[in-house]
Amino acid sequence: MTADDRTNRATLRRIAHRAMRERGLEPDFSPAAMAELARMPAAPAPAAGARDLRHLPWCSIDNDDSLDLDQLTVAQPLPGGAARLLVAVADVDALVAKGSAVDDHARTNTTSVYTAAEIFPMLPERLSTDLSSLADRQDRPAVVVEMTISEDGGLNGAGLHRAFVHNHAKLAYDAVAAWLEGSGPMPAAVAAVPDLEDSLRLQDAIAQRLRTARHERGALALKTVEARPVFDADRIQDLADDEDNRAKELIEDFMIAANGVTARFLEDRGFPSLRRVVRTPKRWERIVELAAEAGERLPATPDARALAAFLARRQAADRLRFPDLSLSVVKLLGAGEYVVDVPGSSAPGHFGLAVRDYTHSTAPNRRFPDLITQRLVKAALAGARPPYAGDELAALATHCTVQEDAANKVERQVAKSAAALLLSSRVGEQFDGIVTGAAAKGTWVRIFRPPVEGKVVEGFAGLDVGRQVRVQLVGTDVERGFIDFRRVDDLPRR
Repeated sequence: MTADDRTNRATLRRIAHRAMRERGLEPDFSPAAMAELARMPAAPAPAAGARDLRHLPWCSIDNDDSLDLDQLTVAQPLPGGAARLLVAVADVDALVAKGSAVDDHARTNTTSVYTAAEIFPMLPERLSTDLSSLADRQDRPAVVVEMTISEDGGLNGAGLHRAFVHNHAKLAYDAVAAWLEGSGPMPAAVAAVPDLEDSLRLQDAIAQRLRTARHERGALALKTVEARPVFDADRIQDLADDEDNRAKELIEDFMIAANGVTARFLEDRGFPSLRRVVRTPKRWERIVELAAEAGERLPATPDARALAAFLARRQAADRLRFPDLSLSVVKLLGAGEYVVDVPGSSAPGHFGLAVRDYTHSTAPNRRFPDLITQRLVKAALAGARPPYAGDELAALATHCTVQEDAANKVERQVAKSAAALLLSSRVGEQFDGIVTGAAAKGTWVRIFRPPVEGKVVEGFAGLDVGRQVRVQLVGTDVERGFIDFRRVDDLPRR
């Protein structure tokens, strides 16, 4: 630890910067990018021919402190129980030109990196939290995905177009969820905007329709523990679970629907696209074993519908332990990746979402694949040629997959360093946990309280993903984010 590490936060910030560089990510913007930023206009003008939709009761729903707002949503009822759903996506390409210095930085990192100590935005903050953000009570250009959703959650029609929009209310997940669930008051910002209450209640109903229809097709309902450090001033005090809620699910449902529409839009116009895929799981046999341990049976070959039904039953039977089962399944499914889909070919699809057509398009302030997709969409709308050649797009698909993995490793590195700081005074204590990884490079376990993952350095023989065990903490290394356990005994099966 250096002399500058006067607080836990300072220690983690230094570790984060080091981890970024070690993983081939740039923690800082170049002088050229910052000079380019200084020359940008105060706000982007609406595109020629863009529809003026500022009168609609658009709103954003995000984390309380988020300023890099990528989407707005609005809904309107239609005859026969159908509904019109619109998702506006920030037109980042209007300010960030392909091949510019700012674009080069985004292309290098490919994603914003969110660590416990510091956020490393893909775009400079003046862009992502202001100029290219669909900011509170500001007019902004956008690409709008428009969908007609039937009463049973089916998609009856869809299209994309450019528009000029206005964010009438910046809302937060927790407050909206509490209101929708009846456990909290209507947010003041909702009451202040005419027709926004009706729009949000309809959005909630549409989201539930979409979710039900998706799960009937075999989409997996998974719930994992996302722990975030809790600081008292600059000293870490605890790790808290980041819980899902109804408002988060609403936005997730809409983004999944919009990403599917966008993928098909490009395909229909003969354009290549950058697809987000999760392939058929290679370790399906272990998922079958996990089901058998719970007294259930899955088919011998991968079956998304059967797995979805099994997960739904287990969640109903044991909500407390369901996140542990979910984590095991996530590990066994394997990581997502980006691939190029060209007209006439067939991308593998997304096993977890049970869809064939899926891209990333709704977060261009935070993810480079979404900015690539936005440029493809705008070119298709304009009747222009694709802005990326086939070879370039294929190389970018590989690069984005690699860099996303690097960013995830940075986030995990800092999270583990934060956990090591928290546990450094508890060496020798025993904890209950679940095995989250088992391979030649090591065996990993996540303890339940606090929700921390570490390596099993003694007694790992015979352990596999999903096994519940009792372990003893034998050491921590804050600099490397190491947390080492030794196996004490298996926990009784529940």
